[in-house]
Amino acid sequence: MSIQRQLQIVAVLGATLTVAAQAQTGGMQFSAEMVTRGPDAPPTAGRMSVGDGRVRIEMSQEGRQIVRISDHQRRMEWILFPEQKSYVEHAAPPGVDTAASPTPPSAETNPCTGLQEVICQRIGEESVAGRPAIKWEMSVTREGRTLTGTQWLDVERGLPLKYQMPNGQAMELKLLGQETYSGRAVEKWEMTTTLPNQPPMQSFQWYDPELKLAVREELPGGNVRELVNIQPGPQPDELFQVPSDYSRMTLPPASQ
Repeated sequence: MSIQRQLQIVAVLGATLTVAAQAQTGGMQFSAEMVTRGPDAPPTAGRMSVGDGRVRIEMSQEGRQIVRISDHQRRMEWILFPEQKSYVEHAAPPGVDTAASPTPPSAETNPCTGLQEVICQRIGEESVAGRPAIKWEMSVTREGRTLTGTQWLDVERGLPLKYQMPNGQAMELKLLGQETYSGRAVEKWEMTTTLPNQPPMQSFQWYDPELKLAVREELPGGNVRELVNIQPGPQPDELFQVPSDYSRMTLPPASQ
């Protein structure tokens, strides 16, 4: 893995307010339908169930039903294929710390924790779009070459408000205000992403502080992802377990 890529991983791991960032770290249990639509493709639908440190996502891919179960506390993931009654099991890769945290993310927590060869140093406090943030410097050294990037973590949410990579790639989040979505109080955020030699791109996210994730995203190009029919409440344990009549598939080792 290139050192540029390693720095990007540190910054991007929490850069969006989506379920991948927060659903497993202290949010409310709930179920919802997932809808994705865009100008160039028919709408797609799926289902999400969020339990205590566990997430189940049901979707259809190329006409094939697929279920993904992630268990944050056990550091495991399963991909289920209901039509074949089979599944694939994945453990967290070495060097990546996925253990569940008993507390919400903190801007004072070292963002490099669990990542190999990446060093983060707290270098101060600044304001980003009017919000207090902790500034962290990220560096990777390999074969005598060092690259350094910077990210700013929001004091209230513990999520990246801004990052800057040495190749010119950058991202910044800005809170636009409070709104109501499907009867729920949410925050509307604007994300501006800049890539080298390209004009800035804007996207929008509606973040639910109670669920601790974005319930709606408007992406460049007119694509929309959202959660509808949100039903808060405890989720059955069996949703996050592999059925006993499923057979485990063994994948060949990845090529080096």
